[in-house]
Amino acid sequence: MTDIGSRHGSPVAVICGLGTALADTVVANEEICAPMAGITADWIASRTGITHRVRAGRDVSTADLAVQAGARALASHEDTSVDVLVLATATPDQRLPATAPEVAARLGLPGIPAFDVAAACTGLLYAFGVANAFLVTGTARQVLVVAADRLAHLTDPTDPVCTPLFGDGAAALVLRRGTAEEPGALGPILLGADGGHADALVVPHGGFMRMRGPEMFHHAVTRMLQVSQQAVLAAGWSLEDLDRFVPHQANARITAAVGRRLRLDGQQVLQHIERVGNTSAASIALTLAAASADGRLRPGHRVLMTAFGAGLTWGATTVTWPDLNPAAHQVGSSPRQEAAP
Repeated sequence: MTDIGSRHGSPVAVICGLGTALADTVVANEEICAPMAGITADWIASRTGITHRVRAGRDVSTADLAVQAGARALASHEDTSVDVLVLATATPDQRLPATAPEVAARLGLPGIPAFDVAAACTGLLYAFGVANAFLVTGTARQVLVVAADRLAHLTDPTDPVCTPLFGDGAAALVLRRGTAEEPGALGPILLGADGGHADALVVPHGGFMRMRGPEMFHHAVTRMLQVSQQAVLAAGWSLEDLDRFVPHQANARITAAVGRRLRLDGQQVLQHIERVGNTSAASIALTLAAASADGRLRPGHRVLMTAFGAGLTWGATTVTWPDLNPAAHQVGSSPRQEAAP
């Protein structure tokens, strides 16, 4: 386990902008049941907590979603200068080059370092760790972190394990160099990986996603619980200090299981999976934005974020939620129709 992050008196990464984007096609459980023998809409809802998911059309790329989210994040913060762009994605638009340079160029940020980070559903936390390193060393003053994935098209329509889960979306956060005492300051960022179980969730070259569901469920609950407890301790908090818990939205049953083991009540555990699905690396930030917009998350709340994904990878960090002006996501607004600043 690696601890990357704040130390008393040292500079830290501070969240100061947030923007999101969702794919524009909403797919109900009833629409995906036909190819899967014996599977019903109610069965999917009871097993996953998902009733709908959002999916991108063939003409919408990962870069399109990332650009829309990035533009909204920059628009939510007065200072639009960016020194580095980090894109967390498991679905780059091509093998070479990385997708991040295109995103930076389309956002009007040419010439800055821009690169992809691949850590599956833990991608946002890994990107936080990278951005934090740029900020605390003084290499950058402000970093744009974007998480964007289009995993739905990598699922087999006849597969009841993976197909019901995944939606397509993006989220972006502006991080600036600041102090640990400020609202929005990220606590220590704890990251881990275990390649010994990498075959539990794979997308082989030219093939569809395959997952051993019960195994991933066990690892997700175990690792998210462990890293969550460690992140709270590293921040100098206790579990009783938490106002909100925002886990990666993999499956509502996983979220509930981890919340119970942390002894948190339903109001403390934020979910956003029901109508968008598992949006991979973007899911935590999408949940933060949705909860901020509807009042479940308010400035001053002490928040724990944790994620688990293929690799296996996991991570967690904390933040005292700042007073932001996030641009709400819009289902039905094509990423291609929104211009970058």
